[in-house]
Amino acid sequence: MAEAEPATPAAPRIRAARRYRRRLRSRIILSFVLLGMFLSAFIAAATFYIQNRVENRVIADTLVKNNNLYADGFYRDPDAVGVAFEKIQGRMFSVDRLDRVPPEWRDLPNGVHELVAPDDPDRVYKLAVRKDQNYWFFLAYGIAEERESENRLRTALIFLVAILSLLSLVVGWWSASRVMSPVSELASRLSRSGGSTSPEALAPHFPDDEVGELAKALDDYASRLTEVVQRDREFNADVSHELRTPLAVIKGAVELLLSRPELDEKTKSRLLRIQRAEQQCTDLISALLLLSRNERGHGSTDVARIAEQLFDAHRTQIGTRPLALHLVGKLGQVVVDAPEAAVNVALGNLIGNAVKYTQQGDVVVRLLDDAVEVIDSGPGLSAEDAARLFERGYRGSHAEHSQGGGIGLSIVRRLCALYDWSVRVVPGKEKGVVATLTFRPDRGSGAT
Repeated sequence: MAEAEPATPAAPRIRAARRYRRRLRSRIILSFVLLGMFLSAFIAAATFYIQNRVENRVIADTLVKNNNLYADGFYRDPDAVGVAFEKIQGRMFSVDRLDRVPPEWRDLPNGVHELVAPDDPDRVYKLAVRKDQNYWFFLAYGIAEERESENRLRTALIFLVAILSLLSLVVGWWSASRVMSPVSELASRLSRSGGSTSPEALAPHFPDDEVGELAKALDDYASRLTEVVQRDREFNADVSHELRTPLAVIKGAVELLLSRPELDEKTKSRLLRIQRAEQQCTDLISALLLLSRNERGHGSTDVARIAEQLFDAHRTQIGTRPLALHLVGKLGQVVVDAPEAAVNVALGNLIGNAVKYTQQGDVVVRLLDDAVEVIDSGPGLSAEDAARLFERGYRGSHAEHSQGGGIGLSIVRRLCALYDWSVRVVPGKEKGVVATLTFRPDRGSGAT
């Protein structure tokens, strides 16, 4: 399905710019938050790991050293062994009395091990083991306080990470506001100057930095674009003015010739055809001039009367084809607040396509509430045609042997955008095409 309805090119660009600013601001804030969170988490994890590793290494070295001193002292003077230290307890067992060794110590190899007392889960200690040929030496060191310190350190580091992440969020929010403030001001000034034919210069309002360079580039682009638009408008106005003069001459000459009573029917028919062609050219020039100025004309146009005039103009093109033209509706049923030229061009393109591509059968124009349907019994509409029908310069798959530049429906789409109308072209139920031109905006659903 292809549709066309009004579109304001400036509004999507402004909305897209605002979405882009929001995304850029969010990315700046998110970057600060992630940087602060990951950096603080890395520092906290590294601190905890290094502190824990150093502490365990110091305790292990101390236990091994003291256990060796304990064993060496026993060998020098067995009676002097057994001195108890604060948090350190040394025990020695003969290999003949290994049944006295606590079960959790018995199978441990030489070295330092971390154990939990079976009768007290809160009592955690390091155990240095030395097993000689005749004696086994054990030196235990309670580390419950160290574990408590580790837990406190871990909690403190978690809070530190949370605080630093929150601080990063605040700093990121502030930095994003500072960074995006000139961009937001530039976008605001650009949006305010969008409806003016001579936009205000942006560069004088910004310092000579990156945003200032962007403002200069936008000023240069706006200047060149304004110049192009102005030239286009002047060209359209000049062409319209210059073409109206010869068309007025043609119109006057045809009316003068038609007033002669001695004209035969063949000559009169040709003059009437010239008169209709002149009227179509005049309407097309008027419609194009409205489009170039982007201004709506007003009027009270009867769609049924325009359809009858278009049927009269197209009957001469039918020739010997078995094609019938039907109007379903009555005069005054649909009246549009628009010039006759605009309605004539929009409806004329739809009827002209239907007559051009229908070799036999019927072309029906049906008047609805605030809308008109053009139904033909032609070859139908392919999926590719339906998708690209309103593109400028596109000619459908059935247009190989027909004249035309493929701009008629593009002009219809632009007229619909100007007058808040909508146009829809869809395949018929069995064959042919159904084109609907709706003159009330809320009946349209999209633009392509």
